[in-house]
Amino acid sequence: MTRVAVFAGRGKTGRAVGAHLPDARLLGRDGWDLTGCAAAYLIAPNLHPDEPAYVADALAAMHAAGVPRVVYHSVASPYAPAMPHHVGKAVSEDLVRRSGLAWTILQPGAYLQNLDLGGPTVRVPYDVDAPFGFLDLADLGRAAARVLLEDGHVGATYELASRRATVRELAEEAGIVAERVPDPGTHPWLTAMFAYYDRHGLPVGTRTLRALLA
Repeated sequence: MTRVAVFAGRGKTGRAVGAHLPDARLLGRDGWDLTGCAAAYLIAPNLHPDEPAYVADALAAMHAAGVPRVVYHSVASPYAPAMPHHVGKAVSEDLVRRSGLAWTILQPGAYLQNLDLGGPTVRVPYDVDAPFGFLDLADLGRAAARVLLEDGHVGATYELASRRATVRELAEEAGIVAERVPDPGTHPWLTAMFAYYDRHGLPVGTRTLRALLA
């Protein structure tokens, strides 16, 4: 059985991935124990102020522990200069590719679970008609397990989305109303992301995920 370390494994992404691994070790943000692990799923904490430094430290820890296999959790459209945290993931992807480890990169779309579709209104601080490729966290977990535990995925970069839709379309399917609200201004990177979503959305194709899970 392959023991897989999941960095930042106690958040919603790490828990979703760990749920589909038969022998997962869910790590915190630091103090990483990689003993006995044959692979790692590398997630940086959300909105980390210096994701490339975090990723570099994690890769160094993997080298020191003799962990040969890494799957890096990036983002769809990582090189989008208008979104600083996406660019941090683009730089981190480069570190992973040059790490000397057997690597795979996953580029997930926006999570479906980030939308409150429980009604009666789903509210978002961007255009409700912007196009997206949304990813279900359960699909992410299944895809991550496939690329970690099966052969043939080393050196691959996969964009992942469960379905293409707008927030309005998802709301209509749920029988509720989609409403745009003002940006709460909680973080400048989020403000930049919402402005990007307004102009471009975050389109992601669905065929790659379907192929991985077939």
